[in-house]
Amino acid sequence: MRQQTKTTLIVSTRQTEDNQLIWRAAIQRGWSVERVKGIRVPQIDGDQIVVYMESLFAPTVARQLGLELVATPESWLPDLPEEYRRREVRLTTLGEVPKEQCPLFVKPPNEKSFSARVYDDIEQLLKDYQPETAVLIASPVEWIAEFRCFCLDSRVRTLSPYLRNGQLSKLDGFAATYDELEDAREFAERVLRDKRVEVPRAIVLDVGTIADQGWAVVEANAAWGSGIYGCEPNKVLNVLEHATVEYDERSH
Repeated sequence: MRQQTKTTLIVSTRQTEDNQLIWRAAIQRGWSVERVKGIRVPQIDGDQIVVYMESLFAPTVARQLGLELVATPESWLPDLPEEYRRREVRLTTLGEVPKEQCPLFVKPPNEKSFSARVYDDIEQLLKDYQPETAVLIASPVEWIAEFRCFCLDSRVRTLSPYLRNGQLSKLDGFAATYDELEDAREFAERVLRDKRVEVPRAIVLDVGTIADQGWAVVEANAAWGSGIYGCEPNKVLNVLEHATVEYDERSH
């Protein structure tokens, strides 16, 4: 008789609506759940470990467990074909941001150290962060609607709107028409299946519509640290299972 795999979900002690939903879905599957405070990791007894927590602590926690977390390189969005970006995006450092071109959209490449938004100037950021801090910059565009897609093996497994004209979709219960969701799914999967685009097996892809330009990629995010909005928690778990992998020294 085949022995059942014991899976343990690692979440932080910080209670959020998202990790509560993921926690409940994991319990329904019969998974164990361990909450860790900061980077203090308890002894984990299990065959598979799945991490879902904030980017500030997650990589260190995973490394202590002999694991690594799947993510895209910092240059992923700037390297994306322009037909999918529909705007200029550049990877640079905070100290090299051309101040004379502000207002500019500025964001951290793969973490949430500061708010991703349009900045009229970056003086406050330079006071709070080192000039060598990596950032992505882009000319501001008007996003009509934005959708979060949890993806596995180049397919969208669950998706949800998260912003409409700058307003949180949570305010209307993440409402979307069938056609909107299908259009978002079709565009996201077209990007994922393009041989010019390299993506991990498990990834979150944010896509949306830009005024007068159509569908474009907002950004790619690591599944293990992304909010789920109105996505189905059980299907999110299917993606998270492949967003934590064994640490491979050869790739570092």
